[in-house]
Amino acid sequence: MDLARSAADEVAGPGQVGEHLGVEAEGDRIVTHLFACLDPAYVGWRWAVTVTRASRARAVTVSEALLLPGPESLLAPDWVPWRDRVRPGDVGVGDLLPAHQDDERLVPVAMLEGDEGMLDWDDDGWAGPGLPAAGQDDTPALPSAAADPAPEPEKAGPGGERSRVLSAIGRDETALRWYSSEHGPRSPLAHAAPGPCMTCGFLVPLAGPLGRVFGVCANEFAPDDGRVVSLDHGCGAHSEAATPAGGYGTVSPVIDELGYDLVDTPGVSIEETVFESLDHA
Repeated sequence: MDLARSAADEVAGPGQVGEHLGVEAEGDRIVTHLFACLDPAYVGWRWAVTVTRASRARAVTVSEALLLPGPESLLAPDWVPWRDRVRPGDVGVGDLLPAHQDDERLVPVAMLEGDEGMLDWDDDGWAGPGLPAAGQDDTPALPSAAADPAPEPEKAGPGGERSRVLSAIGRDETALRWYSSEHGPRSPLAHAAPGPCMTCGFLVPLAGPLGRVFGVCANEFAPDDGRVVSLDHGCGAHSEAATPAGGYGTVSPVIDELGYDLVDTPGVSIEETVFESLDHA
């Protein structure tokens, strides 16, 4: 055991090896000594030193020494591929996030025309998973993919034409995400608004099918400035918001009827006046 501890001290460094926790037989003339790890970064881990003795030999030699997790050790979480770790808002300046080749939110441009799998957003009973159906609760009807002709491929700058565009699934997920966010109709801000965004002069409608339900706020004083909002969203910065009558009327003066001030009068000086105390013994 002394040989094993010396090997552990040599690998771990001074003061990093704790008490002897036990020994495990690995085979003929091969055993592993376990020592507690005192490094606070490896709570519950153990230094494992394997020693062996050759057949007919008297000397014991160290085979290996390494740090292993114990039954109650702290372990790093299971590795998750970066594609599954990325969340909305993680992409910063200079970051690239390529879309999967099989991303269901995108379809080739050629599939837009005559694709029977395209979802009809103008269905009377459908308004996207989790969204009110068209005509219910004064909610704007979501757009119909069938009512809009397939867009012509657009130029994407020096790289050439776009090869993929949003699929019905991609638009469905986008509409649900936007409509269910704090920029939709169910936020406290929208409930307290004097009117919906669809009647606000600061609303810039979106083009395409999503423009039937969403727009962009262009009021620099609004909390949603520069963000996509639903047409039935709203806030206090509505262009037609009116100030309540009498909100800026004249304020009545406050008169102090208890206090008083001493002032000089002709022939009488406050500094030369002797005042008698009101307290009587």
